[in-house]
Amino acid sequence: MTGQQEQLEFEEITGKQIGKQGIEKHSDQNINEKTDLNTNGKQSIGQNIGPTVKQSTRQNTAQNSSQNNALVARVSAVSIAGNVFLSAFKLIAGVLGRSAAMVSDAVHSLSDVISTVIALIGVRIARKGADAGHPYGHERFECISSELLAGLLLVTGLGIGMSGMRTILGGNYDEIAVPGILPLAAAVVSIVSKEGMFRYTRVCAKKLNSSAFMADAWHHRSDAFSSIGSLIGIAGARAGLPVLDSVASVVICIFIIKVAVEIFMDATRKLTDTACDEDYTRHVHDFIAGQEGVRRIDLLQTRMFGEKVYVDVEIAVDAHMELESAHAIAEKVHRGLEETFDNIKHVMVHVNPYEPENV
Repeated sequence: MTGQQEQLEFEEITGKQIGKQGIEKHSDQNINEKTDLNTNGKQSIGQNIGPTVKQSTRQNTAQNSSQNNALVARVSAVSIAGNVFLSAFKLIAGVLGRSAAMVSDAVHSLSDVISTVIALIGVRIARKGADAGHPYGHERFECISSELLAGLLLVTGLGIGMSGMRTILGGNYDEIAVPGILPLAAAVVSIVSKEGMFRYTRVCAKKLNSSAFMADAWHHRSDAFSSIGSLIGIAGARAGLPVLDSVASVVICIFIIKVAVEIFMDATRKLTDTACDEDYTRHVHDFIAGQEGVRRIDLLQTRMFGEKVYVDVEIAVDAHMELESAHAIAEKVHRGLEETFDNIKHVMVHVNPYEPENV
């Protein structure tokens, strides 16, 4: 898989391709929220959908939540257990095989345990329902955990790069101990294992639509690249070129820092009410404009709320229409958006009077 393909996959989870998510209609999804409607800028109306729909929605939500929680627990357990095993294995191989690079790689794997715990805590908090203290939900906590993971990635990358640069600038290559065959085998096992953990975590992150677990997946990938550097360095040392380890470390450092910055910037974007991309907004606009009774769209605003989306829209309907009929159009827009775009958390619909002379 090319680097461009992997970057596009990362963007799908982090929201840059959010316009392509949730556009297919889920006919079995029911809505259990209120429609807020202002007529002539003065009157606000809220209406519940009904007890049958409410019960069905609660059952579907509970079932999905249970499945997601099980997936979160499973991917966390696999990640933590895998990293603990690899850390112990690489530490033993590094000590017995006289490889400083493998010992450093073992410490890096141990840091992945911390990153998984951070991702787990962030996702668990983000999936809690709204409460009195957080009436809009907890989705942004996942963005905070993503920023913490980005910080860990940045520190890891800088550590690898600085260690490599010290060795390169030191110039005492003859003093570097020649490692045995055991660290070489450990590096191969680490590369295969960490790449497998990266792919598994990435698949789960897509299913959960979780930027925190996607960041954790990239932390696994950074460990795999670190092990590649160790492999090159150990092989180079055994072939009489020990400096290759340090050169590879500097290259890997640049890659890890790049990923860390991208994760941090995306999480920050979702914390600051950034608008959705043009493609997503266009889909929303076209859907609203196609609803019967909507004569004009006066205003359409979208904003990211963690992995969810808020929509504020002003529509114009016939100025002489009865309030009940205008409310029905607004509710149709509201329900239709939430049924068609599964990442929309809430819609606010404001109704303006439409007069032909205003066109």
